[in-house]
Amino acid sequence: MKKIKTTIVFTLILALNTTIYAQVSKQKWPDIINKSEPAWFATAEAKAVAENVLLYQRNIGGWPKNTQMQNPLSEVERQKLIALKPDTKELTTDNKATTQEMLFLSKMYAQVPDERYKNAFLAGLDYLLKAQYANGGWPQFYPLKKGYYTHVTYNDDSMANILNVLKDCVDKTDYYSIKPSEATLEKAKIAFDKGIDCIVKSQYKQNGVLTAWCAQHDEVTLLPANARAYELASLSGKESAKIVLLLMSIEKPSPEVITAVNSAVAWFEKTKITDLREERVDVPNSKIKEKVMVKDPNAEPLWARFMELSDNTPFFCDRDGIKKASIAEIGQERRVGYSWYTNEPKEVLKKYPAWKKKLNL
Repeated sequence: MKKIKTTIVFTLILALNTTIYAQVSKQKWPDIINKSEPAWFATAEAKAVAENVLLYQRNIGGWPKNTQMQNPLSEVERQKLIALKPDTKELTTDNKATTQEMLFLSKMYAQVPDERYKNAFLAGLDYLLKAQYANGGWPQFYPLKKGYYTHVTYNDDSMANILNVLKDCVDKTDYYSIKPSEATLEKAKIAFDKGIDCIVKSQYKQNGVLTAWCAQHDEVTLLPANARAYELASLSGKESAKIVLLLMSIEKPSPEVITAVNSAVAWFEKTKITDLREERVDVPNSKIKEKVMVKDPNAEPLWARFMELSDNTPFFCDRDGIKKASIAEIGQERRVGYSWYTNEPKEVLKKYPAWKKKLNL
């Protein structure tokens, strides 16, 4: 009877693991990192994924972007990745690349103290430190890739993500299970302070008044800069939100940081849109869901992703780079395939009163 019970328990555990495997294999890579239970990182499946993550990391410490690292690799693919180890092309922090792989390895190390996970994490941290410009900013790719990629990149929260990694390490929080040496932490502290200085210096002045940030700034002048044809120099309702949340997380902010936050919050209040909401509409004989903006006096606040540097007027572009007044005026491909509005500043406005109270402002 005891043997039967043991067999049943073993079968149930096996079935549960199989179910978890099936669920995880269908998820996207960021979701696996952020949504998996801590215990999953001790499983055989997680260890197999970790082997892939280690393989994808280059010798310089960074990772490529948009890679589903949980997908099984053939022996041929494995050998190709090993051969690519010395290569330094296409390594980036765009789309959370490198910083998310570091988080994955930290979660692995918390469950399975394999020194390879620790060493890879620390190599990633060294990569971030090496990639920083002397003025405190970070490019989108390192080593540098020609084009707009050399700009100081706030786009898709790239620089904010890097600085949050450094901050968690320097503050010795429990967010990462891997603890760098004191010498590395000293470098990270200097890099963090330089990064914050770059943010403060690049905050755009509109008619003498501090406002917000562009998605990317020229790496020399720190002025707003163009990226892709439909990503023109502007003030960003999206990227500026994560920047301000980062500044608000600083325990003892300088007067310059306090001014930056207060100015950005005033700009968020000034530029919020309170009478529009986004709707998705079925298109006949198509899998595409059309995106339309509907007037609604009860709508939750929204902010445009691109606003004119001169007067905060929202604008929208197709791949021809010609500014339009509404998303209805651009082609369907860009209208549906890009995020033109955001609600991210809501979190800033929500946390702002408590931030002021904490600092007795």
